[in-house]
Amino acid sequence: MTSFGRHMLAHWALDPDTIYLNHGTVGAPPRRVLAAQQAIRDEIERQPARFLLRELSSTLVGRATTRVPRLRQAAAVVAEFVGARGADLVFVDNATAGMNAALRSVDLRPGDEIVVADHAYGAVAKVAGFIARERGAAVRTAALPWPPRPAAAVAAVVGAIGPRTRVAIVDHVTSESALVLPLAAIAAACRARGVAVLVDGAHAPGAIPVDIPALGVDWYSANLHKWAWSPRSCGVLWAAPERQTGLHAPVISWGLDQGFTAEFDWPGTRDPSPALAAPEGIAFMRELGVEAVQGYDHALAWQAGQVLTERWGTTLVQEESQIGTMVTVPLPARVGTTREDAARLRDALLFEERIEVQLHEFRGGLWVRVSAQVYNDLADVERLAEAVAARL
Repeated sequence: MTSFGRHMLAHWALDPDTIYLNHGTVGAPPRRVLAAQQAIRDEIERQPARFLLRELSSTLVGRATTRVPRLRQAAAVVAEFVGARGADLVFVDNATAGMNAALRSVDLRPGDEIVVADHAYGAVAKVAGFIARERGAAVRTAALPWPPRPAAAVAAVVGAIGPRTRVAIVDHVTSESALVLPLAAIAAACRARGVAVLVDGAHAPGAIPVDIPALGVDWYSANLHKWAWSPRSCGVLWAAPERQTGLHAPVISWGLDQGFTAEFDWPGTRDPSPALAAPEGIAFMRELGVEAVQGYDHALAWQAGQVLTERWGTTLVQEESQIGTMVTVPLPARVGTTREDAARLRDALLFEERIEVQLHEFRGGLWVRVSAQVYNDLADVERLAEAVAARL
């Protein structure tokens, strides 16, 4: 089995003089994925009209062909990685774009409701609020207890469902709190009450095992440019077959009303190389061993939580099963409690200590979210522990 740690930085273009513990915020593709992307760009530039208008998607200029469009070939590889069919999966710029498209397809009427958990990603919460405002609907917030044990998380979402709730937005892995939620159980409880489930899976593919159809959800939007090692920007939107009619791309273009995949595959001229290079990231992970990569990242995240809380005199309350490849750890109150305090400390860590890590205000205190990737090791975590301890 391949050993992981800082020597793996040879496979990334990251600055070796900076400790990068922020892969969950802005992922970094391996060098070989960047090389594959550049080869695709070079191929496009040799015959741009032919590539983009005749080979990329089913929306063709010229005669029909029996060749499978290039985006469909790439989608088939990505879909297999998440247990799905290529026909049910399309590429989007990022998870937020997919969430926009899916939520806009819901037939919301005045007085209807959208349920959103209080751990939802900020941009996704804004999407829900905007669409509710447009349709005369309302947003109900499910307050997850802290720590939200699996059964309590299910109960919190169910408790927020009302008679006019039409859709629940649920994270697979929450953003700031970095919790793996019991998605299948939440989805089953929602659907038993006639509520559709839209999943924000931004942090899931590549980080934890994902089998989308087995989750029993209606839509699943995710990023590949975080834990699946694709170039930026690259996300996917999966929709159950019965949810694809009326689901339109965020940009309406020539594929309108030609079917789910045709509409999303051709939103107009743009750079398709991130999506076409996404299979290379999956291939590299498979060569290293998907289980080995995820196992290493998880073990390092779990160990990081224990090391940091012990060093800072705080408490890690999450269970190991609730942690994927990231862990969110509380900081002592004396380093600050506000968003401004978080920004100052985050900048100090980067510009003075050369440590890039997510740090934010949450539940009245400051928290650091460590992302564990195969190019990190425990020494990186210990550097972070000492850098913060020196400011206490």
